[in-house]
Amino acid sequence: MRLYRVGLFTDAYLPSPNGVATSVYLLMRELRRMGHEAWVLAPVIPDYDRQEEWVVRVPSVPYPFFEGQRLAMPSSRQLPTDFEIFHTHDPLFIGIWGARLAYRNHLPHVSTFHTHLEKYAHYIPGVATLEKYTGLMTKVCQAFYNRADLVIAPTQSFADLVENFYEVERETRVIPTGIDIDILSAAPQPVSPWPSGKRRLLHVGRLGEEKSVDVVIRALAEIRQESDAHLALVGIGPQQNELAQFAADLGLLEHVTFVGRVSYEQIGGYYRMAELLLFASTTETQGLVVWEAEAMGVPVVAVGADGVLDGIEVGVSGYLVGIGDYRGMAGKALELLRDEELRLRFSEGARAFADRRSAKRVAETIVEVYDQATRLVQVEPRRLKIPFPRLPRNTLQSSR
Repeated sequence: MRLYRVGLFTDAYLPSPNGVATSVYLLMRELRRMGHEAWVLAPVIPDYDRQEEWVVRVPSVPYPFFEGQRLAMPSSRQLPTDFEIFHTHDPLFIGIWGARLAYRNHLPHVSTFHTHLEKYAHYIPGVATLEKYTGLMTKVCQAFYNRADLVIAPTQSFADLVENFYEVERETRVIPTGIDIDILSAAPQPVSPWPSGKRRLLHVGRLGEEKSVDVVIRALAEIRQESDAHLALVGIGPQQNELAQFAADLGLLEHVTFVGRVSYEQIGGYYRMAELLLFASTTETQGLVVWEAEAMGVPVVAVGADGVLDGIEVGVSGYLVGIGDYRGMAGKALELLRDEELRLRFSEGARAFADRRSAKRVAETIVEVYDQATRLVQVEPRRLKIPFPRLPRNTLQSSR
């Protein structure tokens, strides 16, 4: 097995509580365990661990319209080594930096397509309107991923979108994001966010419009007509106050706990205590929290949209319902809450289903993609690249 010096370029990283950050962390860790020299290049984020290893923090400023998002200011002076593989994880500032470095140095560029960027356009003033009439964000994604030598999609359904909706012409490999069952299992037991004696419902994710948390709260209202259930919302986001008011308007505020941000090392404790995970997002490329919950034996009731379609074995690990169908979500949740034997059977099915996605297996498959990309660059070193907007020249000047 060839060992590589790998740069993982990402605009989202720990301690930000999102699937991309977790995915990049687990990949870096497993590549290191295999003997590769893997580094993460990510923005400076408030409260990041200054003792973290194998991470280069790039100076950044806060983005005022998207809580937690940073605008990075990269420079080649920050590169820790001469990378042989450039693996980008988004088409934003650091991702574009990695793509341009790979192209300039005629080195392999692999890119994982994690996010429906156009579904986050409402966080940039004016861009949602541009996207509606011009498809601007979709075209940005198309241009960026056509600059890669190989593209990774986390599910087959999303790979189909990459080819048919985004019209990416590069070969796309389906490789799911790994999950670390050991970290989830070793998480400490938290103070329970559920009052004693209540049925324990959980939602994990950003409290933003794109996650459709209001659907989950509406489902809770339906569930409570029959079952004394309480919902714990793990995560932060710009809609928190709005969602609290929405719950209050439905008479549910005392039946909802806003837990706030929980680190990856601690989230497993909440999964272990939950009886069901409810998930209504329609923007997921894979729905990593669905897999994490299943790995901890938590059945899932979720909307059947995009990447989540591949994340649930219907009738075994959970159920899927229609987009926005809060009554359907409530009905399936009640089906499991009424029948403890059925819920426990789904719990075992969820564990078995999620076991296929160990971080180690995923990293080994991604190294095969690195091998393939290296061969492609050697055979076709001047492959056609679709143009992409330039970054300021001084950000890419090397001091080496």
